[in-house]
Amino acid sequence: MGRAPAVPRAGSASGVVPRVCARAQHRGCSAGARACFPGQSARRGEFRARAVRPTLTLAIAAGGAAGARGSGGSEEITFQLKMAADTSVDILQKVLENEILQTTKVVEEHLDAEIQKLDQMDEDELEHLKQRRLEALKKSQQQKQEWLSKGHGEYREIPSERDFFQEVKESKNVVCHFYRDTTFRCQIMDKHLTVLAKKHIETKFLKLNAEKSPFLCERLRIKVIPTLALIKDGKTQDYVVGFTDLGNTDDFTTETLEWRLGCADVINYSGNLMEPPFQSQKKYGTSFTKLDKKTIRGKIYDSDSDDD
Repeated sequence: MGRAPAVPRAGSASGVVPRVCARAQHRGCSAGARACFPGQSARRGEFRARAVRPTLTLAIAAGGAAGARGSGGSEEITFQLKMAADTSVDILQKVLENEILQTTKVVEEHLDAEIQKLDQMDEDELEHLKQRRLEALKKSQQQKQEWLSKGHGEYREIPSERDFFQEVKESKNVVCHFYRDTTFRCQIMDKHLTVLAKKHIETKFLKLNAEKSPFLCERLRIKVIPTLALIKDGKTQDYVVGFTDLGNTDDFTTETLEWRLGCADVINYSGNLMEPPFQSQKKYGTSFTKLDKKTIRGKIYDSDSDDD
């Protein structure tokens, strides 16, 4: 028995069963629920948003509380860091104290050993030690006399360029001041060099009139007056040009010039070369012109300024 064909319902032009509203009060509606109530979906979304807002509010409140706790935590971390820094300083101080104590202990032990060694020496050993010391003093005195015989121990002027080469040849360490009579700063330099010549007899201190030695000034390229040529073993070790290396002031001290000569190793300087005796290092500076070693004859030396 065949199936009866479907009979189209009223209102359906195509014979397809239309979508019926799911609501009971709209059973006769041929449109869907969304089409029947266009604002329903929007209202449903608004309802969902209202349900989510309390959750967001709670989350924001929780975050604020956490931030408050974080602020307190930062203070606590800062306090802990400060405590750790203080502890590190205390530890470092204790380490330094231990190092000083250990060094002092080593020095004391060395002195005790030397004293004990002297106590255990017999007369022959003591006599031998005495002779060694006398020989060292005698040798030192002979060296001093030799320096004095070569013109050390005084600041003096040499008359000519020929004398300059002879003087440099005789001594290991020489400081030569190239001066001019009309330059006032040369007189300032003379005052300090006179003091240092008597103190450092291991070095020969000379002065030479630049106007009377044009050949030598041209060879050494001396353009600034005053200029000190610092000579060691017949070679120019360094130059002191004007007062730039001496604090750039006319009121520099003899100790400052002594330090500068010690930097060039032309005198036996007993101070600390790393601590120049300037009254104010920030004001005067600590840099100075350092040149390569060069022979007396014919090497280049230039200056960027003239000082009359």
